[in-house]
Amino acid sequence: MSLPAVEVSQSPEEKFREYLASRPDLKRFSQPQRELVAHIFARHKHFDTNELLEDLKAAGRGVSRATVYRTLKLLVDAGLLRRIEIGDRTVFDHDYGYPAHDHLVCTECGDMIEFQHPQLDEVLKDVAAEQEFQPQGRSLVIRGICAVCNKARAAKRRLVM
Repeated sequence: MSLPAVEVSQSPEEKFREYLASRPDLKRFSQPQRELVAHIFARHKHFDTNELLEDLKAAGRGVSRATVYRTLKLLVDAGLLRRIEIGDRTVFDHDYGYPAHDHLVCTECGDMIEFQHPQLDEVLKDVAAEQEFQPQGRSLVIRGICAVCNKARAAKRRLVM
């Protein structure tokens, strides 16, 4: 399940360009970076670096591996992407243009299910307030087994019996 985009005042490219301009230590917005940002934000999809490199190659976009790694770090620093650690895999998710959300991750098939729950938001806000803590973001990942894999496991057990 994917959450719907929310309206934002700037495109991801404009937001990234603004971030780069705010950092004099960074180089200008390059054509390969422009292609990368356009590709990443053309659709809402969780991805790891290798999947992104394969997608870029299949799309005929000539972006180097080094540019991909550097730009992903910058996109996270700029608040456009969120890095999610799932075991030994790092997955990237859109943080800009989508509502705050969390993830259920199937340990069998790797499927990621996005979800929101207002009561969870309130509980986390209350916990932070009780601790006088200023949250700057969150990444909640719940690991388990999705409905499809649960059904497949149950069917397999029935066949064995």
